Amino acid sequence: MPKFSANLGFLWTELSLPDAIRAAHQAGFKAVECHWPYDTDPDAIKTALTETGLTMLGLNTSRGQAGENGLAALPLRETDARAAIDQAITYAVKIGAPNVHVMAGFAKGPQAEATFKANLQYACMQAAPHAITILIEPLNRYDAPGYFLSTSAHAKTIIEAVNQPNLKLMFDCYHLQIMEGDITRRLTDLMPIIGHIQIASVPDRAEPDHGELDHHHLFAHLDALGYDRPVGAEYKPKSTTEKGLGWLPR
Repeated sequence: MPKFSANLGFLWTELSLPDAIRAAHQAGFKAVECHWPYDTDPDAIKTALTETGLTMLGLNTSRGQAGENGLAALPLRETDARAAIDQAITYAVKIGAPNVHVMAGFAKGPQAEATFKANLQYACMQAAPHAITILIEPLNRYDAPGYFLSTSAHAKTIIEAVNQPNLKLMFDCYHLQIMEGDITRRLTDLMPIIGHIQIASVPDRAEPDHGELDHHHLFAHLDALGYDRPVGAEYKPKSTTEKGLGWLPR
């Protein structure tokens, strides 16, 4: 059975990030991950990680200005996009995070495609000396209408075109079940390019113990595929985080 990582972008949001790390450890999670930690002193996060023995698996590049959802695919915003990439990599190095999710943003068309690929090349080159993997994640069109990347096929095409060993797919089962389904086969086919996996119930994005996806089947399949890294619990609790943790020991 897979180990689990608590996504602190959604879990224990009432706590400071260092205290959320401690709460995740106490609850039995084997790792943590976050969205945008930049308002928190990285030394405080590093202290909490050292105390608990947990790893912060990854973080996101900045969303950008109000109303934006990433910058890397936005034509004529290369300077901002690369500053966000530099910020994320610098922060990741300070806290020992092995992954950075580069957010594409709201864009479409050939120019956006070229911009995204060029910025990912830059990100991979900047990350490589630190043994950091760059992740890209398809987001579903209901939660993120207009987001540049929404399918695993598109992500695979981009990863192949950029052709860097440290560029991988963030396979979020919630987003990809909504967009594509057939999760079992997609995991099998895409496993060579998968850098991280996340889960939540579908369609309500709550605790992963109900909904369209059979998570027991999913975890057994990941075991069969030899996937031994922590799976990210990136869900929105129905009530408090603590009240919803009954799924974890099961």
